[in-house]
Amino acid sequence: MTLHFEVHGVDSDAPSVLMSSGLGGSAGFWRPQLPGLVAAGWRVVVYDQRGTNRSPGVLPDDYAIADMAHDVVEVLDASGTARCHLVGHALGGLVGLQLALDAPERVASLVLINAWSRPNPHSARCFDARIALLAGSGRRAYVEAQPIFLYPAAWSAAHAEHVAAEVDHAYDNFPGDANLLARIGALRAFDVDARLGDIGVPTLVATATDDVLVPWTCSQRLADGLPNATMDRVVHGGHAHNVTEADAFNPVLLKFLAQQTQQQKQPTHNQPDATFSGQRK
Repeated sequence: MTLHFEVHGVDSDAPSVLMSSGLGGSAGFWRPQLPGLVAAGWRVVVYDQRGTNRSPGVLPDDYAIADMAHDVVEVLDASGTARCHLVGHALGGLVGLQLALDAPERVASLVLINAWSRPNPHSARCFDARIALLAGSGRRAYVEAQPIFLYPAAWSAAHAEHVAAEVDHAYDNFPGDANLLARIGALRAFDVDARLGDIGVPTLVATATDDVLVPWTCSQRLADGLPNATMDRVVHGGHAHNVTEADAFNPVLLKFLAQQTQQQKQPTHNQPDATFSGQRK
């Protein structure tokens, strides 16, 4: 089985950022960030997570965030990336936390966008409702509801064509009920709350107060529990505020990453592993 990844940026010796998306699993989620990162001189690796989009495959019922972190190690090896600054949204942030515990030598810093360290009852209720919608009304209803959890209502109304196209794409590339349920099960079981003190890398915790899926207090708990964390909290933007408020988010991201290059001398690349698919852009 292969994972689809892309490497953006022309300087092969530049420091590397790996970006891990949320439940949708798509490399395309990071379009609002890619141009600015590349223009700032970063080498950026994005990938489609296993069992989604261009990385097909059947996931086992017991698929876990630890398995997703192992997949990141394989993407790093395949793309010739010895160490990375990992930027993760929601589920992707959980993958980053797990990777920092399991393979700390591969992680130079973390950016956690609306992520969490342990289950909470509000998010559990949201996922219960989404699972029931999938079971009772089918895939189309499930993907039509996705923007409600991702975006503020005013932003969705103002970008109706974009949202409609995104919903159609999600429907056309639906990973299958079993894969989706396995991925939801993995994120719902994730709990590293007691181990946050073991993650010492510099971390930017980014959150939006109006996130309707993950309470911003989950990010506050991360910032309080991680030994080397700073928190950027915005009032508006929803669960995907790096998309809806990209003009505000991107300078914060770039500033944090620039600070890391000043503080760390990062190893760059290994030899790529030819068993993985990928393309350089």
